[in-house]
Amino acid sequence: PVSASLSGVGPRLVGVGFKRIPKFGILLGFSFFLGEGENPGFAAATAASILSAPFINPIRMIEKQQRAYFKQTGATKPIFEILRESAAQKFAPLFRGTIPLMGHSLASALLGLVGQPRLQKYIQQELGDKTSMGRAATGLVASAVVSPIYVVVTNPLSRLEVIMQTNSIQGKAYSVTSAVKEMVTDMTAFGMRGVFRGQGIGIMKAVISLTLFHEGRHFLQDQFKAYNESHGYLAPEL
Repeated sequence: PVSASLSGVGPRLVGVGFKRIPKFGILLGFSFFLGEGENPGFAAATAASILSAPFINPIRMIEKQQRAYFKQTGATKPIFEILRESAAQKFAPLFRGTIPLMGHSLASALLGLVGQPRLQKYIQQELGDKTSMGRAATGLVASAVVSPIYVVVTNPLSRLEVIMQTNSIQGKAYSVTSAVKEMVTDMTAFGMRGVFRGQGIGIMKAVISLTLFHEGRHFLQDQFKAYNESHGYLAPEL
């Protein structure tokens, strides 16, 4: 069970760090040029989701390949073996599932990066100022509200990614259309469970992930702000 749960954790750790660079670089860049300040808007989130997908998708493809191989053989497939198989096809297999990923990233950015902070601000005004709830508590409430919506929207897209990325690299690639047909077949056989598998654990993951992400973001913003104020780079707020 431990080996199964940790299969693909190597590229996952690298990918989580690596995908932040293009995604948040584009997000913050567009945010700066659009004058949106520290809270990015919908335009910046949309640009970041679409433009960062080609950089992120190869990492996700490798993760899915390792999980699929582990399920079949009980062993972890080496990353370099996956890359060698992809190189034989000019690395084209690494970009399978890029279109569903763009939709997934867009939903994630709009709900998680843009929607959650705005909802948290509203909850802070309605609850935080009237109760003893602090920033972390209101952030948790906002994440708990946003996460079910996020999971319902992204689960079908995640299912498309899985279909397109888990079949053999050496085999025939699934197009978006054929992946949708496969998902429809699942729905015919299993009902809506064919699309919305794993929603419960997905919601729990999203609540924890969103809350920790935004708390980390707020902490770093506070540290940088305090540093700038202490060195005279920014006038302290009155």
